[in-house]
Amino acid sequence: MQIALVLFDRFTALDVVGPYEMLSRTPGAETVLVAERPGPVRNDSGSLSLVADRTLTEVPAPDVVIVPGGPGQSGQMDNAALLDWLRSTDATSAWTTSVCSGSLLLAAAGLLTGRRATSHWLALDSLRTYGAEPTDERVVVDGKYVTAAGVSSGIDMGLTLLGRIAGDEHARTVQLLTEYDPEPPYDSGSPRKAPAALVERWRADSRFILT
Repeated sequence: MQIALVLFDRFTALDVVGPYEMLSRTPGAETVLVAERPGPVRNDSGSLSLVADRTLTEVPAPDVVIVPGGPGQSGQMDNAALLDWLRSTDATSAWTTSVCSGSLLLAAAGLLTGRRATSHWLALDSLRTYGAEPTDERVVVDGKYVTAAGVSSGIDMGLTLLGRIAGDEHARTVQLLTEYDPEPPYDSGSPRKAPAALVERWRADSRFILT
């Protein structure tokens, strides 16, 4: 099984690393980082690089596709090379997935039309523009499409998918060995829980334009 994680300029690191940490433990799996060009790709803060081992064209038919989000996602919405690759790989993939605003790239490629999907809470309503049915669930499975909400939910998505691929016992083992048992010090992890003023401040500054 080949698992391809997409990189583009100004991606969010945890969107990639979270699911990687879960899914790289799939028995017999090969995980590859792919981008339009090989080499280092900078994250959204510019302080971290991940290295794309192969180009998109060198990975034509992965079994699992994982698309991250991040500020750089906005600049990829009209990237024909990436969108065409997503459509092409989706024709043969077993699973097509995203984390955070990466679901907007799947939607822009026409892959989520009429499907339930999630995204970062600031980007969620933008899915409607592309014909998807947004839901604020943390991980959404609709057929072979698995979408995760904001950033940290990519870990949940990876663990969910690992259970589907390798079985519940293996997924539980990975959860145990990675000690994924979050107990956050604050309860502000969603707009339903965070202080209203904080939510509204970030809505006002959002790069996502609702139509």
